[in-house]
Amino acid sequence: MSKRDYYDILGVSKGASADEIKKAYRKLAIKYHPDKNPDDKAAEDKFKEAAEAYEVLSNPEKRQRYDQFGHAGAQGGFGGGYGGGGMNMEDIFSQFGDVFGGGNPFDSFFGGGGQSRGGRRVQRGSNLRIKVKLTLEEIANGVEKKVKVNKQVVCNTCDGTGAKDKSSFSTCKTCGGSGAVRRVTNTILGQMQTTSTCPTCNGEGSTISSKCNTCHGDGVTRGEETISINIPAGVSEGMQLSMSGKGNAAPRGGVPGDLIILIEEVPHETLKREGINIIYDLHVSFVDAALGTSVEIPTIDGKARIKLEPGTQGGKILRLKGKGIPEVNSYHKGDQLIQVNIWTPKNINHEERELLEKLRTSENFKPNPGKNEKSFFDRMKEYFE
Repeated sequence: MSKRDYYDILGVSKGASADEIKKAYRKLAIKYHPDKNPDDKAAEDKFKEAAEAYEVLSNPEKRQRYDQFGHAGAQGGFGGGYGGGGMNMEDIFSQFGDVFGGGNPFDSFFGGGGQSRGGRRVQRGSNLRIKVKLTLEEIANGVEKKVKVNKQVVCNTCDGTGAKDKSSFSTCKTCGGSGAVRRVTNTILGQMQTTSTCPTCNGEGSTISSKCNTCHGDGVTRGEETISINIPAGVSEGMQLSMSGKGNAAPRGGVPGDLIILIEEVPHETLKREGINIIYDLHVSFVDAALGTSVEIPTIDGKARIKLEPGTQGGKILRLKGKGIPEVNSYHKGDQLIQVNIWTPKNINHEERELLEKLRTSENFKPNPGKNEKSFFDRMKEYFE
C-alpha cells in the first residue's frame, strides 16, 4: 500500500532541521487531535499519519534510512524502523513529553485525556503478522496479492457496540461519562490532582446492561477478510511491510490494529539473486566455446538470446544490463550476470577419442594462460568498469 511522503505530510523540506520538524508536527497534532475532532475518522487518520512521519523524521538513524530507501527503509526492511511493530495511540501520546516539553497538553486544551475519542477511551486492536511468498518474477515487477486473513472483525449483529440494542447503554455512574476519575491528594506542597482511567467502564464512559448475544459484549467476532496487498518491486527476503488498520478489529468501535507482511522469496529453478543482480550459470561445450555460438538463456522477463564469441574462455562473465532487480522506491535496476562454464563430456566413443587425440597435438589446443586467459579478478574488474 502506497504512503505519502513523510516530508509532505509535515509540510517541511527534506533539508528541514530537527526543530522545524518538531514545530510542524506540534501544529498538526493540535489541529487533528481526536478530542478536538470527535468521531472524525479523517482527522484521526491525519493525526496518526503525522505521528508516523514525526516518529521517523525525528530519529536521525531512521531519517537517514528513509532518505536512502524510502518507506521500505523506515519499515524494518533495512534493519528496523517504524512499520515493523505498529504504533498505537499510547505510542503517539508518549511523544508529547518531547514535543510539548513534558506531559500531555491536551488535557488542558480539550478537557479530556489524550487516549480518548468523543469523551471515551479508545481501545486498539492487536497487530497481525502474515508471510507472503513471492517468486523472483513477482519481486522484479511488483505484484498485487489477495490474501485471506482469519482475524477479529466487527460484529455484524451489534455493529461493534457490544450491546444488545441502543437502550442497553447507560452513562457510567462512577465517572459520569467522562471515562476518567480525578482524585485530589493533600501533600506538603499543597493539593495535587491526578487523573486515571475509570475502573468501572475502562475509560469508555458508558456501561452495557444487556450484551450482544453474538459477541457477548466484545463488539468483535472471529471472521475472514480478503485483503489486497500491493507489494512494490525490489523487496527482499525478510523485509516487512505494514498496512495500517488491516489488523484485528478493536473492541467496541476502537482503532483496528495493523497488518504486518513478512516477505519470503521462492527460489528460482535456474536464476539466483545477489542483491539487485541476477546470476545465471551457462554451461557450454568446449566446441561451442572455441567456435562461437548463440544460445538462449532464461531471464526474469522471459527468454533472451546471447552470442558467444569464438574462443570464449571458461569463467568469462557476460552482462545483460538492466535485466536485474530494481531497487525499492528507485528507478535503478541491477544487471543479469552470465558466467560461462565449459562442460566436458565424461563418456566419449572411439571415433571421438581419435579426433581429440589429433587435436591434442595442435598448438591452438594447448593452454596458454598468460596469453588467452584472464584471472577472475581481472574479469570482475572489467565488468565493474
